[in-house]
Amino acid sequence: MTPNQFRAWRKSLGFKQADAGEYLGLKKRIIQYYERGERGGKPLEIPKYVRLACYAATNGVTDFDGENPKTAQTKDH
Repeated sequence: MTPNQFRAWRKSLGFKQADAGEYLGLKKRIIQYYERGERGGKPLEIPKYVRLACYAATNGVTDFDGENPKTAQTKDH
């Protein structure tokens, strides 16, 4: 996932940078680094776990307990 793809993913879900950070469990600053593709002038790759979380979000998954994915339509028990 490139920085431009990451930014497009965020915008496609209507997330502001802070929203994306909250959803992914990251600070807004990290979201900014991923969108720039660098941190402190050094290239920064978006980690696989973040790419997978982006994929899950795109498919409506909001959480995973190890057995069942939670979606916006799933009710808490």
